[in-house]
Amino acid sequence: MKRPITIKSIAPLLRIDAESNLSLQAQLRTRIIEAIDKGALAPGSKLPSSRKLAAELGVGRNTVLLAYQMLIAEGHLTARERSGVFIAERHTFRKSESPGLIAGRRARARSIAREKLKVALPEANNFRCPPDWQKYRYPFMEGRYDRSLFPVSEWREASRLALAVHEVEAWSTDNSDADDEALIDQIRTKLLPRRGVSAGPDEILITAGEQQALSLIVELFAGRGLLVGLEEPGLREMRELVKLSGAEADFIPVDDEGLVVSEAKRKYDLVYTTPSRQRPTGVTMSMERRRALIDAAHARDFIIVEDDFECELNYLHDSLPALYALDNGARVIYAASLSKVLAPGVRLGFLVAPPDVIAAARQLRDLTTRRPSPNNQRTAAFFLSLGHYDAMLHRLSKVFEERLIALRDALNHYRPLSIAIPPIAGGTAYWVTGPKGLDADRLVAMAQERGILIEPVKDFFAEPDRRRNMFRLGVTSIASENIRAGIKNLSDLMRAIGAAGHEPAAEKSECWLWGQDLMRALSGATLLYKTVYGDPCTIELLPDGKMLGRAGYAGEDRDQGEWRVEGDLWHRRWEKWAYGEEAAFHVSIDGDVLHWLNSQGDRVDTALIAEKPEKA
Repeated sequence: MKRPITIKSIAPLLRIDAESNLSLQAQLRTRIIEAIDKGALAPGSKLPSSRKLAAELGVGRNTVLLAYQMLIAEGHLTARERSGVFIAERHTFRKSESPGLIAGRRARARSIAREKLKVALPEANNFRCPPDWQKYRYPFMEGRYDRSLFPVSEWREASRLALAVHEVEAWSTDNSDADDEALIDQIRTKLLPRRGVSAGPDEILITAGEQQALSLIVELFAGRGLLVGLEEPGLREMRELVKLSGAEADFIPVDDEGLVVSEAKRKYDLVYTTPSRQRPTGVTMSMERRRALIDAAHARDFIIVEDDFECELNYLHDSLPALYALDNGARVIYAASLSKVLAPGVRLGFLVAPPDVIAAARQLRDLTTRRPSPNNQRTAAFFLSLGHYDAMLHRLSKVFEERLIALRDALNHYRPLSIAIPPIAGGTAYWVTGPKGLDADRLVAMAQERGILIEPVKDFFAEPDRRRNMFRLGVTSIASENIRAGIKNLSDLMRAIGAAGHEPAAEKSECWLWGQDLMRALSGATLLYKTVYGDPCTIELLPDGKMLGRAGYAGEDRDQGEWRVEGDLWHRRWEKWAYGEEAAFHVSIDGDVLHWLNSQGDRVDTALIAEKPEKA
């Protein structure tokens, strides 16, 4: 009988990492299995004793004992009485191939497969967020989340409940394709009523994220010879799904009230829209537009696909009812997901539609992925039933509202002339439109070199090659206290590269106001201008040096402060606005238009003089 090989030390193979998320025991098991698979530990070889290996690795002996016991139970190792622990004889391992052979095999496979492809898959997204985005000081990336936002302890509690013996027996032995009844009930009774949606259990289908829900809809309702209306700008993934289906896409413009229904003039079979939070601009579809779209669907005989993206984050205004609720589901198919913070890891979305549509979608789903993980479904059901979901949304709303307002105020404070953002009711990002000369791609690249991550938007357009003067700023990935400094640095960069659209002022002696002339021109004047987010603002400059401000369409945002003139500079300081900090500007007046200028003569802001002093 062949004598077994005794391995004196396997410590160099194990690479134990003290900072790993895996326990030491789990790392030991994983590394030993890897070594067996690669042939580094041959079948029949004897391993070091648990005491010796523990000493070499600097870990407790119980850690090694437990790892050995688990590997023996799983059949990777065998224990022989009074002899020790050995690699199981029946274990086979993978023979490694040289890098050259692997590369050649893959190249041949790619060339053959490319010839056989029946569809032309879309090119990859041009912009990729750096994988180490969290190391950047100012990551204004929408959809990336700092770890503190995920409800770890609450999700773990729900997971423990879902893994109780009687629960595992319930969801692990069910071989049907039905979704978790508890989760369906939670969605039906807790989530949908907030959107005004009433649905029975047979009108809801659980999907592997919202994207699968949209994919199922396109497969069921779009195809060659059919016409699909899409928002422009809009979700790139939806555009590509329609393209792959063979259907024709028609692009309907979006403005500050959402989809421009009056521009949807062709005979559509399907119209896709994101009314709660338009992707990517963030605007909310007005009630007038919602009713007009539903009326058009009935009159022209098309189906509306409602992507209820970020419906839970309408914290700046009261949310409007879903299209599905306004139409009682007659011509609307509703798609949504659990909160975006859960979405990346949990991947649970859902469809709401008439029972026959849900039945067809379930059959199609089960031909490909089948139902999403029943374990995840049951965990999500517990997460909702225990109130963790509501508590998480409450916390997220407070965090994102604080961050979004901080971003809005910073943009309004540091804005270069001509930069504007649409009025939004909440959400997690601002769509920023700059002057016509802005090259957003260049700005994105230069900002990244300075530690500022912003998102280009050309992939949201049907014609991505056209140069865009827009970009997006998100707040899911950046702390509130870093927002102001990040926007200041971004604004400085835009001025430095000449992207802000500033117009140099003329010579000081020709148009800058000085001393008493400046005092007479402004004392008693009323100035009108718009904030960067579109709200009107009125400023009264009282002769005694007081300053009164009203912003908003109802004048609901009010502040007061002081102003004065020193030499050729106009000084102002608000109590709350502009961070309560004093600022000084040069001033020029052209007719009824006043320009505030910085020390370089660039225009910082502009206002209309509604009332002039008599002796100005």
